[in-house]
Amino acid sequence: MKIYITVLIALIVLSCNNSKQITITKLEGSPSYKNSKLKIQNIIFDNEEYNFSFELEDYKLGIQTPNEFNHELANSGKGQHIHLIINNNPYSAHYTESFKKELDKENNVILAFLSRSHHESVKNNNAFILTQVGTGEEIDLNDEFLFYSRPKGVYKGKDTEKLLLDFYLVNTKISASGNKIRATIQDSEFIIDEWAPYYIQGLPKGEISIKLELLNKNGDLINSPFNPSKRTVTLE
Repeated sequence: MKIYITVLIALIVLSCNNSKQITITKLEGSPSYKNSKLKIQNIIFDNEEYNFSFELEDYKLGIQTPNEFNHELANSGKGQHIHLIINNNPYSAHYTESFKKELDKENNVILAFLSRSHHESVKNNNAFILTQVGTGEEIDLNDEFLFYSRPKGVYKGKDTEKLLLDFYLVNTKISASGNKIRATIQDSEFIIDEWAPYYIQGLPKGEISIKLELLNKNGDLINSPFNPSKRTVTLE
């Protein structure tokens, strides 16, 4: 009987030691780029592809973001870039002002914004473009929008310890007394009332589920396109 009790206690202790609490923490210290601008020059359809051409001000692509702190987040060796999101699907990263992209022939809602080398979005009124191209029924671009950005894909090694949680808001604000974001990471729920980058810690290895919801001040889901957003990422 004593042997069984000893084994049970050992299993409980081992389980407690292996368990982690998932937390999110506001990321601070990145350069603000408050005067940076992203402008669209052309989106031209040619030979089953769209040619995108952008113009930037006070922002350089292809360089490492000059942070004055060690953020310990996954970072692109190719430097700063443009995040291109189509219909709130996972973004593609682009390191030049002009590039080509294959899209469906149906209506495509396009969000493009400036991104630091560690994939943190630049959050000012001039750092993004929201438009739509293609055929089919258009949506009202004056709606309130929540777009998912990070985390994304597969993380390995040290990059699994801290994951950037970042999203983009258009035509809406969040605050303690207004709209909010509900982030559900695995079974842990967080209410976010400040548009800022965050980092996630305490995640187990394996497949991680993440859901972002734009809520009104009463806690109800706002009826807008692409709300909620759901993703899975993998930690190896």
